[in-house]
Amino acid sequence: MRSLPLAVLVTAVLGLSGCTWVHMAPGASAVKVATAAPVGCEKRGEISVSVADKVALVYERNDLRVREELETLARNEAPGIGADTISPLGPPANGDQKFAAWRCAN
Repeated sequence: MRSLPLAVLVTAVLGLSGCTWVHMAPGASAVKVATAAPVGCEKRGEISVSVADKVALVYERNDLRVREELETLARNEAPGIGADTISPLGPPANGDQKFAAWRCAN
């Protein structure tokens, strides 16, 4: 009988690992992602974002999914500061990442 609660916990954790908790906001799909600072663009500021990189302090989430969610959050924030392009300022660390926000459109 003790293995039943453990099986339920394992199933719940594995089920949560497939979930995407961050959804694209209106207008964010038009924001481009550059791998480096774009040339000829005006810097609009920096965006700091974070997501959970662990579930229940035990299970580490998929690194690619965490990166995708961080990028989506940054794209969601960009239109609010008049930016149409973002570029990472470094790799994610513990579910946190910073992006530079740029206005590149004419």
